[in-house]
Amino acid sequence: MTEHISITTTTDSAESAQSIAQHLLETHLAGCVQISAPIESHYWWEGRIELAREWRLTIKTRAALLPDVQRSIAAVHPYKTPQILATSIVWGDAGYLQWLDDATTGKW
Repeated sequence: MTEHISITTTTDSAESAQSIAQHLLETHLAGCVQISAPIESHYWWEGRIELAREWRLTIKTRAALLPDVQRSIAAVHPYKTPQILATSIVWGDAGYLQWLDDATTGKW
């Protein structure tokens, strides 16, 4: 795994998305959380095809924090089985990655 990752999760409301983002930032588990406007999700759930309006969160952090981010999201997420997907960042601007390190280590 690379040193930095981007994590994606979705949730059922703007309020829930904002709550998750605020929690991750306040605990320095993320340097940045972007919330995308409502998206339409089509998926299988308990044997049926479902349709839901969701909010997507894109979370930038250090790979070492993934277990803590996963636990933190799961603890406050309204879904029984939340989507939590991590993608390695294979390249990033050096200044941005330094800022991300500073933000997630509580340097400020």
